[in-house]
Amino acid sequence: MKNANALDLDGHILRTFLVVLENSSVSAAAEQLNVTQSAVSHSLAKLRKILGDPLFVRSGIGVTPTSTAIALKGPVQQALDNLNALTEHRCFDPRSEQPRFVIAANDLQRDVMFPRLLRELRDEDISFEFEFIPSGHPSVGMMRDAKCHMALTPVPPDAPDILQTPLYSGSMMCFYDGRMRDPPGSWDEYCEADHLRVQFSEGHTSLDVLRGVDKSRIRRPNISVSNFNAIPPFIIGSRLIATELDLMQLETLKSLDVAPLPFESEPVTMYLVWHERSTNDPAHKWLRERIQNLAEGVVATMAVRQRRQV
Repeated sequence: MKNANALDLDGHILRTFLVVLENSSVSAAAEQLNVTQSAVSHSLAKLRKILGDPLFVRSGIGVTPTSTAIALKGPVQQALDNLNALTEHRCFDPRSEQPRFVIAANDLQRDVMFPRLLRELRDEDISFEFEFIPSGHPSVGMMRDAKCHMALTPVPPDAPDILQTPLYSGSMMCFYDGRMRDPPGSWDEYCEADHLRVQFSEGHTSLDVLRGVDKSRIRRPNISVSNFNAIPPFIIGSRLIATELDLMQLETLKSLDVAPLPFESEPVTMYLVWHERSTNDPAHKWLRERIQNLAEGVVATMAVRQRRQV
Protein backbone atom coordinates (compact mmCIF):
# COMPACT_ATOMS: atom_id res chain seq x y z
CA MET A 1 0.00 0.00 0.00
CA LYS A 2 1.40 3.40 -0.94
CA ASN A 3 1.54 6.05 1.79
CA ALA A 4 -0.39 8.56 -0.30
CA ASN A 5 -3.19 6.08 -0.88
CA ALA A 6 -3.24 5.07 2.79
CA LEU A 7 -4.36 8.59 3.68
CA ASP A 8 -7.54 7.98 1.65
CA LEU A 9 -8.67 5.29 4.08
CA ASP A 10 -11.32 6.14 6.66
CA GLY A 11 -13.34 4.31 9.27
CA HIS A 12 -16.45 4.06 7.10
CA ILE A 13 -14.57 2.26 4.33
CA LEU A 14 -12.94 -0.15 6.77
CA ARG A 15 -16.24 -0.86 8.53
CA THR A 16 -17.93 -1.49 5.18
CA PHE A 17 -15.18 -3.95 4.24
CA LEU A 18 -15.63 -5.93 7.47
CA VAL A 19 -19.41 -6.08 7.16
CA VAL A 20 -19.22 -7.33 3.55
CA LEU A 21 -16.61 -9.87 4.65
CA GLU A 22 -18.84 -11.06 7.48
CA ASN A 23 -22.00 -11.34 5.35
CA SER A 24 -20.46 -12.44 2.01
CA SER A 25 -23.07 -10.16 0.45
CA VAL A 26 -23.16 -6.54 -0.67
CA SER A 27 -26.93 -6.30 -0.26
CA ALA A 28 -26.85 -7.77 3.27
CA ALA A 29 -24.04 -5.39 4.20
CA ALA A 30 -26.01 -2.42 2.88
CA GLU A 31 -29.02 -3.44 4.97
CA GLN A 32 -26.93 -3.86 8.11
CA LEU A 33 -25.16 -0.53 7.57
CA ASN A 34 -28.44 1.19 6.64
CA VAL A 35 -27.01 2.53 3.38
CA THR A 36 -27.66 1.83 -0.30
CA GLN A 37 -25.96 -0.98 -2.20
CA SER A 38 -24.34 1.61 -4.44
CA ALA A 39 -22.76 3.24 -1.36
CA VAL A 40 -21.29 -0.11 -0.34
CA SER A 41 -20.04 -0.74 -3.88
CA HIS A 42 -18.49 2.74 -4.00
CA SER A 43 -16.60 2.11 -0.74
CA LEU A 44 -15.36 -1.25 -1.98
CA ALA A 45 -14.24 0.27 -5.29
CA LYS A 46 -12.25 2.90 -3.43
CA LEU A 47 -10.64 0.28 -1.20
CA ARG A 48 -9.83 -1.94 -4.19
CA LYS A 49 -8.04 0.96 -5.85
CA ILE A 50 -6.05 1.74 -2.70
CA LEU A 51 -5.04 -1.88 -2.07
CA GLY A 52 -4.67 -3.01 -5.68
CA ASP A 53 -6.73 -6.15 -5.12
CA PRO A 54 -10.31 -7.12 -6.12
CA LEU A 55 -11.01 -8.16 -2.47
CA PHE A 56 -14.28 -9.89 -3.41
CA VAL A 57 -15.42 -11.85 -6.46
CA ARG A 58 -18.98 -12.77 -7.33
CA SER A 59 -20.09 -16.27 -6.31
CA GLY A 60 -23.71 -17.19 -6.92
CA ILE A 61 -25.90 -14.59 -5.23
CA GLY A 62 -23.09 -13.46 -2.92
CA VAL A 63 -19.40 -12.63 -2.99
CA THR A 64 -16.31 -14.62 -2.01
CA PRO A 65 -13.30 -12.90 -0.40
CA THR A 66 -9.87 -13.13 -1.98
CA SER A 67 -6.89 -14.34 0.05
CA THR A 68 -5.88 -10.70 0.52
CA ALA A 69 -9.29 -9.83 1.95
CA ILE A 70 -9.13 -12.75 4.38
CA ALA A 71 -5.63 -11.74 5.51
CA LEU A 72 -6.78 -8.14 6.07
CA LYS A 73 -9.56 -9.03 8.51
CA GLY A 74 -7.42 -8.81 11.65
CA PRO A 75 -5.43 -5.68 10.68
CA VAL A 76 -8.57 -3.83 9.59
CA GLN A 77 -10.33 -4.67 12.86
CA GLN A 78 -7.28 -3.47 14.77
CA ALA A 79 -7.24 -0.24 12.76
CA LEU A 80 -10.88 0.38 13.63
CA ASP A 81 -10.16 -0.33 17.28
CA ASN A 82 -7.35 2.23 17.20
CA LEU A 83 -9.68 4.81 15.66
CA ASN A 84 -12.26 4.16 18.34
CA ALA A 85 -9.59 4.58 21.01
CA LEU A 86 -9.09 8.19 19.87
CA THR A 87 -12.58 8.98 21.18
CA GLU A 88 -12.24 7.32 24.59
CA HIS A 89 -11.92 10.60 26.46
CA ARG A 90 -14.51 12.54 24.49
CA CYS A 91 -17.63 13.88 26.16
CA PHE A 92 -20.71 11.77 25.57
CA ASP A 93 -24.20 13.22 25.64
CA PRO A 94 -26.85 10.52 25.02
CA ARG A 95 -29.44 13.17 24.07
CA SER A 96 -27.38 14.65 21.24
CA GLU A 97 -26.00 11.41 19.77
CA GLN A 98 -27.66 8.26 18.44
CA PRO A 99 -25.21 5.39 18.95
CA ARG A 100 -25.90 2.00 17.40
CA PHE A 101 -25.24 -1.15 19.37
CA VAL A 102 -25.36 -4.81 18.40
CA ILE A 103 -26.32 -6.87 21.45
CA ALA A 104 -25.88 -10.64 21.58
CA ALA A 105 -28.61 -12.04 23.84
CA ASN A 106 -30.98 -14.97 23.77
CA ASP A 107 -34.67 -14.21 24.14
CA LEU A 108 -34.54 -14.62 27.94
CA GLN A 109 -31.98 -11.85 28.47
CA ARG A 110 -33.40 -9.72 25.66
CA ASP A 111 -37.03 -9.81 26.81
CA VAL A 112 -36.47 -9.39 30.53
CA MET A 113 -34.08 -6.43 30.16
CA PHE A 114 -34.31 -4.40 27.01
CA PRO A 115 -38.01 -3.53 26.60
CA ARG A 116 -37.73 -1.89 30.04
CA LEU A 117 -34.55 -0.11 29.04
CA LEU A 118 -36.08 1.22 25.82
CA ARG A 119 -39.11 2.53 27.73
CA GLU A 120 -36.78 4.35 30.11
CA LEU A 121 -34.80 5.86 27.23
CA ARG A 122 -37.96 7.04 25.47
CA ASP A 123 -39.16 8.69 28.67
CA GLU A 124 -35.82 10.51 28.89
CA ASP A 125 -35.98 11.51 25.20
CA ILE A 126 -32.83 9.50 24.44
CA SER A 127 -32.57 7.88 21.01
CA PHE A 128 -30.57 4.65 20.59
CA GLU A 129 -30.45 2.09 17.80
CA PHE A 130 -30.24 -1.54 18.89
CA GLU A 131 -29.80 -4.71 16.88
CA PHE A 132 -30.24 -7.99 18.76
CA ILE A 133 -28.61 -11.19 17.59
CA PRO A 134 -28.80 -14.65 19.21
CA SER A 135 -25.93 -15.28 21.57
CA GLY A 136 -26.23 -19.05 22.07
CA HIS A 137 -22.98 -19.74 23.88
CA PRO A 138 -20.95 -16.70 22.75
CA SER A 139 -17.44 -17.47 21.56
CA VAL A 140 -14.20 -15.57 21.96
CA GLY A 141 -14.23 -15.02 18.19
CA MET A 142 -17.66 -13.36 18.33
CA MET A 143 -16.28 -10.73 20.69
CA ARG A 144 -12.86 -10.31 19.08
CA ASP A 145 -14.30 -9.98 15.57
CA ALA A 146 -16.71 -7.28 16.78
CA LYS A 147 -19.80 -9.21 15.69
CA CYS A 148 -21.45 -7.60 18.69
CA HIS A 149 -20.63 -4.79 21.09
CA MET A 150 -21.62 -6.76 24.17
CA ALA A 151 -23.30 -10.00 25.15
CA LEU A 152 -25.55 -11.15 27.99
CA THR A 153 -24.93 -14.78 28.84
CA PRO A 154 -24.54 -17.29 31.68
CA VAL A 155 -21.52 -18.79 29.89
CA PRO A 156 -19.04 -15.96 29.19
CA PRO A 157 -16.07 -16.75 26.91
CA ASP A 158 -12.83 -17.31 28.80
CA ALA A 159 -10.00 -15.16 27.41
CA PRO A 160 -7.81 -12.38 28.87
CA ASP A 161 -9.18 -9.76 26.47
CA ILE A 162 -12.85 -10.60 27.18
CA LEU A 163 -14.21 -8.72 30.19
CA GLN A 164 -17.31 -9.50 32.22
CA THR A 165 -19.39 -8.33 35.14
CA PRO A 166 -22.20 -10.26 36.88
CA LEU A 167 -25.70 -8.86 36.42
CA TYR A 168 -27.86 -11.20 38.50
CA SER A 169 -27.99 -14.73 39.85
CA GLY A 170 -30.98 -17.05 39.94
CA SER A 171 -32.15 -20.59 40.49
CA MET A 172 -33.14 -23.17 37.92
CA MET A 173 -36.86 -23.97 38.16
CA CYS A 174 -39.34 -26.45 36.71
CA PHE A 175 -41.87 -24.95 34.26
CA TYR A 176 -44.99 -26.96 33.41
CA ASP A 177 -48.74 -26.83 32.73
CA GLY A 178 -50.48 -27.25 36.08
CA ARG A 179 -53.71 -28.34 34.38
CA MET A 180 -51.97 -31.36 32.94
CA ARG A 181 -49.62 -32.48 35.69
CA ASP A 182 -47.98 -31.78 39.04
CA PRO A 183 -44.32 -30.83 39.17
CA PRO A 184 -41.89 -33.69 39.83
CA GLY A 185 -41.74 -34.40 43.55
CA SER A 186 -38.42 -36.24 43.65
CA TRP A 187 -35.15 -36.62 41.77
CA ASP A 188 -36.33 -39.93 40.30
CA GLU A 189 -39.62 -38.40 39.09
CA TYR A 190 -37.71 -35.52 37.56
CA CYS A 191 -35.32 -37.84 35.72
CA GLU A 192 -38.20 -39.89 34.27
CA ALA A 193 -40.31 -36.90 33.20
CA ASP A 194 -40.74 -35.85 29.55
CA HIS A 195 -38.34 -32.94 29.12
CA LEU A 196 -38.13 -30.06 26.65
CA ARG A 197 -34.91 -28.15 26.04
CA VAL A 198 -33.57 -25.30 23.94
CA GLN A 199 -30.96 -26.46 21.43
CA PHE A 200 -28.50 -23.77 20.32
CA SER A 201 -26.81 -23.80 16.92
CA GLU A 202 -23.38 -24.56 18.42
CA GLY A 203 -24.66 -27.84 19.87
CA HIS A 204 -25.12 -26.57 23.43
CA THR A 205 -28.48 -26.79 25.19
CA SER A 206 -30.29 -24.88 27.93
CA LEU A 207 -29.74 -27.83 30.28
CA ASP A 208 -25.99 -27.22 30.14
CA VAL A 209 -26.32 -24.55 32.85
CA LEU A 210 -27.90 -27.07 35.24
CA ARG A 211 -24.93 -27.83 37.45
CA GLY A 212 -24.23 -29.89 40.53
CA VAL A 213 -26.29 -32.94 39.44
CA ASP A 214 -25.67 -36.11 37.44
CA LYS A 215 -27.35 -35.12 34.18
CA SER A 216 -26.63 -38.51 32.65
CA ARG A 217 -29.58 -39.86 34.65
CA ILE A 218 -32.03 -37.36 33.18
CA ARG A 219 -34.25 -38.81 30.46
CA ARG A 220 -33.27 -37.52 27.02
CA PRO A 221 -35.59 -34.63 26.10
CA ASN A 222 -38.44 -35.50 23.73
CA ILE A 223 -38.56 -32.02 22.24
CA SER A 224 -35.81 -29.54 21.34
CA VAL A 225 -36.63 -25.99 20.20
CA SER A 226 -34.42 -23.20 18.92
CA ASN A 227 -35.38 -20.44 21.36
CA PHE A 228 -37.01 -19.89 24.75
CA ASN A 229 -40.12 -18.24 23.33
CA ALA A 230 -40.99 -21.57 21.68
CA ILE A 231 -41.29 -23.33 25.04
CA PRO A 232 -44.86 -22.33 26.10
CA PRO A 233 -46.69 -23.60 22.97
CA PHE A 234 -45.20 -27.06 23.52
CA ILE A 235 -45.63 -27.16 27.30
CA ILE A 236 -49.26 -25.95 27.37
CA GLY A 237 -51.63 -28.89 27.06
CA SER A 238 -48.88 -31.47 27.58
CA ARG A 239 -47.04 -33.27 30.38
CA LEU A 240 -43.70 -31.86 29.28
CA ILE A 241 -41.50 -29.94 31.69
CA ALA A 242 -38.73 -27.41 31.01
CA THR A 243 -35.88 -26.59 33.39
CA GLU A 244 -35.02 -22.92 33.04
CA LEU A 245 -33.86 -19.89 35.04
CA ASP A 246 -36.38 -18.49 37.53
CA LEU A 247 -36.28 -15.03 35.88
CA MET A 248 -38.13 -16.47 32.89
CA GLN A 249 -41.37 -16.30 34.84
CA LEU A 250 -41.20 -12.50 34.53
CA GLU A 251 -41.61 -12.48 30.74
CA THR A 252 -40.72 -15.37 28.45
CA LEU A 253 -42.42 -18.20 30.40
CA LYS A 254 -44.96 -16.19 32.41
CA SER A 255 -47.86 -18.21 30.95
CA LEU A 256 -46.58 -21.41 32.59
CA ASP A 257 -46.73 -22.78 36.12
CA VAL A 258 -43.43 -22.89 37.97
CA ALA A 259 -42.07 -24.86 40.91
CA PRO A 260 -38.68 -25.39 42.57
CA LEU A 261 -36.67 -28.36 41.41
CA PRO A 262 -36.98 -31.36 43.75
CA PHE A 263 -33.21 -31.38 44.32
CA GLU A 264 -30.34 -29.00 44.97
CA SER A 265 -28.61 -27.36 41.99
CA GLU A 266 -26.06 -24.58 41.74
CA PRO A 267 -27.29 -21.01 41.14
CA VAL A 268 -26.86 -19.56 37.65
CA THR A 269 -25.27 -16.14 37.13
CA MET A 270 -25.97 -13.94 34.11
CA TYR A 271 -23.02 -11.85 32.92
CA LEU A 272 -22.55 -8.75 30.81
CA VAL A 273 -19.58 -9.43 28.51
CA TRP A 274 -17.55 -7.19 26.20
CA HIS A 275 -14.15 -6.95 24.52
CA GLU A 276 -11.49 -4.87 26.22
CA ARG A 277 -11.38 -2.51 23.23
CA SER A 278 -14.72 -1.04 24.37
CA THR A 279 -13.94 -0.61 28.06
CA ASN A 280 -13.24 3.11 27.95
CA ASP A 281 -15.54 4.09 25.09
CA PRO A 282 -17.91 6.62 26.73
CA ALA A 283 -21.07 5.47 24.96
CA HIS A 284 -20.32 1.81 25.66
CA LYS A 285 -19.52 2.59 29.29
CA TRP A 286 -22.73 4.59 29.67
CA LEU A 287 -24.83 1.73 28.27
CA ARG A 288 -23.12 -0.84 30.51
CA GLU A 289 -24.00 1.26 33.53
CA ARG A 290 -27.63 1.54 32.42
CA ILE A 291 -27.87 -2.22 31.94
CA GLN A 292 -26.33 -2.88 35.35
CA ASN A 293 -28.76 -0.48 37.03
CA LEU A 294 -31.66 -2.09 35.21
CA ALA A 295 -30.51 -5.55 36.32
CA GLU A 296 -30.81 -4.40 39.93
CA GLY A 297 -34.43 -3.47 39.25
CA VAL A 298 -35.11 -6.86 37.66
CA VAL A 299 -33.68 -8.62 40.72
CA ALA A 300 -35.91 -6.49 42.98
CA THR A 301 -38.98 -7.35 40.89
CA MET A 302 -38.12 -11.03 41.08
CA ALA A 303 -37.73 -10.84 44.87
CA VAL A 304 -41.20 -9.27 45.23
CA ARG A 305 -42.71 -11.98 43.06
CA GLN A 306 -41.07 -14.75 45.09
CA ARG A 307 -42.35 -13.29 48.36
CA ARG A 308 -45.88 -13.31 46.95
CA GLN A 309 -45.50 -16.96 45.96
CA VAL A 310 -44.55 -18.05 49.47
